[in-house]
Amino acid sequence: MTSGIRPIDVLLQRAGVRGHQRVPSDSKEFHEVTKRDALRLLENDVDRLLQTTEQVRRPALQAEMGRFADLFGRFLQEEGPALDWNKIQKLPENAVMNYSNLKLPKNEQNEIRNMLDKLVVIKLNGGLGTSMGCHGPKSVIPVRSDLTFLDLTVQQIEHLNKTYDANVPLVLMNSFNTDEDTEKIVRKYKGFRVQIHTFNQSCFPRISREHFLPVAKDFDVEKDMEAWYPPGHGDFYDTFRNSGLLKKFIEEGREYCFLSNIDNLGATVDLNILNKLVGEERASTPVEFVMEVTDKTRADVKGGTLIQFENKLRLLEIAQVPPEHVDDFKSVKTFKFFNTNNIWANLTSIDRVLRERTLSMEIIVNNKTLETGLRVIQLETAVGSAMKCFDGAIGINVPRSRFLPVKKSSDLLLVMSNLYTLKNGSLVMSPQRMFPTTPLVKLGENHFSKVKEFLGRFANIPDIIELDHLTVSGDVTFGRGVSLRGTVIIIANHGDRIDIPAGAILENKIVSGNMRILDH
Repeated sequence: MTSGIRPIDVLLQRAGVRGHQRVPSDSKEFHEVTKRDALRLLENDVDRLLQTTEQVRRPALQAEMGRFADLFGRFLQEEGPALDWNKIQKLPENAVMNYSNLKLPKNEQNEIRNMLDKLVVIKLNGGLGTSMGCHGPKSVIPVRSDLTFLDLTVQQIEHLNKTYDANVPLVLMNSFNTDEDTEKIVRKYKGFRVQIHTFNQSCFPRISREHFLPVAKDFDVEKDMEAWYPPGHGDFYDTFRNSGLLKKFIEEGREYCFLSNIDNLGATVDLNILNKLVGEERASTPVEFVMEVTDKTRADVKGGTLIQFENKLRLLEIAQVPPEHVDDFKSVKTFKFFNTNNIWANLTSIDRVLRERTLSMEIIVNNKTLETGLRVIQLETAVGSAMKCFDGAIGINVPRSRFLPVKKSSDLLLVMSNLYTLKNGSLVMSPQRMFPTTPLVKLGENHFSKVKEFLGRFANIPDIIELDHLTVSGDVTFGRGVSLRGTVIIIANHGDRIDIPAGAILENKIVSGNMRILDH
């Protein structure tokens, strides 16, 4: 759990007010009574919410709220970090394959088409663009040549389908935040050679941190959006099945889904990995789950990693780490890999795990403060934490190029620059770049965090083919045709402004508030 809040502490406080004095307050029995009481109160409140909906919607919402109550019940049982650090085992030799050892499929049209026809591509499309100052789904932010994340995804899959005469479908997992806008946007792809399906992940009520009950007054989500939240991408498994799409794809003979965040521009269909799963390199015992990992750098120390625990390969997130071992977790030497959230999962195995009710994912407790000042918690799960529930799960250590997320404007600078060329919807690093790592870019939050502000500060995106590290802070603008090389640090002091002139070449320079340019 990610929070310092222990459910039982809040419940004990509340139970004291409610007068459970018959049972000693430090006893195990008291704790159990208090937890049962909390769950019963929550279920009563959820029932009250359900009464505010139309009769026709009630059965589906009841099932959704049943999953929410299950999640809350599990949350109540957790006493702190769910992992005994001393039980972590050494990763077995074959737990993480090196991508370079994967074999290309034979370049035969029929072979590759047969492989592709066993695949479904799923993009997590529940996020909004608000953190980058944009309205609507994040997937509709233009990232390159006026093309959005969604445009690029559709182009990639259409290219595959046309090249190999295949029929790979694209599935978007939306949230209540993005569904309506996405449904309108996907209409423009009607003439493309891509079947697009959408489904919605769950919509759960936020819980007051004070009394552990939903803050929503009724089920009118549109009326009070702040009272509701999408419960993380671990919700994929249940909602994918409930949408009917899992059954449909299994019946069509499809075997695997490739799932990734829509803002990871490196997460393209990889024929080498697909060949390992459904092609001539397929193992005799099926690989049910693949997590793409990549080498951890100091910039990735908070990212989830792979461990062997109780003889199963599983994802370890920083939230599960006991406080005294956080530095160990962040060590690049101890944990060499981190999770890219590019997941390949066997469809019939997903179906089995759901039917047998063996799906178990750690709960992430996300503390929020609403605009009203009300403190709430939202309970979430992560798609990769289901790894331990599958048989024959492996990691594949992929090149860094398969992890190219756009979370901030500094990432946008990279993907818009001459560091990459665009080929059939995929970004390919320029051959002029002497080494395959991407530069480390840090742009000041105050002046660059919103896309519109960011674009207004560049006459055009600088040449960064030879850049290693860029830090920009304060009121800085860039003229046309600027070239940045090596390590460049530009800091405008408060009240000062720095205009980098057109055509300037900055190589290993520090530029400070009064426009002095120093060698670095």
